[in-house]
Amino acid sequence: QVQLEESGGGWVQAGGSLTLPCAFSGCTDRTYNTAWFRQGPGKEREFVAAISRSGGKTYYADSVVGRFTISRDNAKNTVFLQMNSLQPDDTAIYYCAADVSPYFSGSDYLRQLRTYSIWGQGTQVTVSS
Repeated sequence: QVQLEESGGGWVQAGGSLTLPCAFSGCTDRTYNTAWFRQGPGKEREFVAAISRSGGKTYYADSVVGRFTISRDNAKNTVFLQMNSLQPDDTAIYYCAADVSPYFSGSDYLRQLRTYSIWGQGTQVTVSS
């Protein structure tokens, strides 16, 4: 089964940028609907962005539209989250997640936490004010 590993987290000042890669390993002969979620201190895990298997469709939480960009390079088995104009409210553990189902897609489906069954370990992003 496919495994995911996030990296690229760290500390950044408000207004700065980070790019998080999510590396796929294991069963990489197929592509998967992929999303980023985040969980800040004392908060529920929330949707950030998602990308379709082909990369042709992307979806974003309202709070990150215009600042974050999700992309994928299937030849490199990697999904990226480029984060610009970071703010303290973006401080969270960021998780990459994959949907193993080949049957469903669409905005509402890909925004749901329950859609995703494969998760990375998370990477910490801290934004200072």
